Amino acid sequence: MVTTRMKSDTKKKGTRTEDRKQEHIRICLDREIESNTPAGFNDITLIHNAVPEINLDDVNLQCTFLGYKLQAPIMVTAMTGGHEEALPINHHIAQAVEALGLAMGVGSQRAAIEDSTLAPSFSVTRENAPTAFIIGNIGAPQLSLGYDVKEAEIAIKMLEANALAIHFNAAQEAIQPEGEAHFSGVLQALRRLTKSLSTPIIAKETGAGINPDNAEQLAKAGVKAIDVAGLGGTSWPAVEVERAKTEDALKATLGRWFTDWGIPTAVATFEVTQKNLSIPVIASGGIRTGVDIAKSIALGATVGGVALPVLSPAMLNAKAVQVYLASLIQGLKATMFLVGAKTLEDLTKTPLIIQGATRNWLELRGHNLEELAMRSIR
Repeated sequence: MVTTRMKSDTKKKGTRTEDRKQEHIRICLDREIESNTPAGFNDITLIHNAVPEINLDDVNLQCTFLGYKLQAPIMVTAMTGGHEEALPINHHIAQAVEALGLAMGVGSQRAAIEDSTLAPSFSVTRENAPTAFIIGNIGAPQLSLGYDVKEAEIAIKMLEANALAIHFNAAQEAIQPEGEAHFSGVLQALRRLTKSLSTPIIAKETGAGINPDNAEQLAKAGVKAIDVAGLGGTSWPAVEVERAKTEDALKATLGRWFTDWGIPTAVATFEVTQKNLSIPVIASGGIRTGVDIAKSIALGATVGGVALPVLSPAMLNAKAVQVYLASLIQGLKATMFLVGAKTLEDLTKTPLIIQGATRNWLELRGHNLEELAMRSIR
């Protein structure tokens, strides 16, 4: 049940939430807001197979994610919703993922939970993707401030969602001028949701990564998948710098300090999958090519997620989004062919070399990487 504090501020805060979501889109389109620290995929080399013994057309990209068959292990991760400008964006993305048989998440549904007139900017996804895997979204701070099963059910019903993401955005909330850095009691609230809802819950970071101990905590709380959403792509502290510097010099300074805060995506993906938690892992944060997705799966991820690169084509039309996503699919397929991996399972067995900062990080954390270079599909 929503607390009195939240209820009393609903109208005023709903308006601020809507405006903030629109600002986020404008900033992501017009400013340089990616982290300076890379995601780590350039440190990873898949070993070329000059005699792959398969045909390119034989490569099979199909996978199962939370019981749902995807035509390729690709997801457009949470991006937007809750304002007028978001409606065509989600419309175009939904049409593209429906055509290609992929998955899609929406941005935080808080604005529409507090003001139902904003729901069409989210429900448009299901209207245009009747058979796609669609993921709803509410924030972990809202669980701390009073959101519970009722609000989760509203979010799920709004999209006829196949899953609900709970996004963990502590770095953003700490920097955001009107941020609500409230995370006390979140795990207890999460356990309540996972026990009460039949819809699976996905725990998702927003650009700072999830460490393996966090992943274990979240799995024990009942989440059915983890999106590591690591450092290397969109930096939400950097986004909030752009919002804060005209009105809050202190927050803008903090944002600059924390632009590169977090765990790089390649590191987070490897470490979380090494925990063997028996739940799928989504690798997102700085993924830009089909080769990056292949490397993510070779590291242990089930699905690779993209967000920022989809935004500009989504401002145009569904065809532009589809062209970009198709390039990821073809890049992944070509990479698998070039390492001799006919299936995604084969890709998880192909040898790979980890060098540079990613290797340093993982070795300092106690991982032995030599066996990765010695793996073999056959």
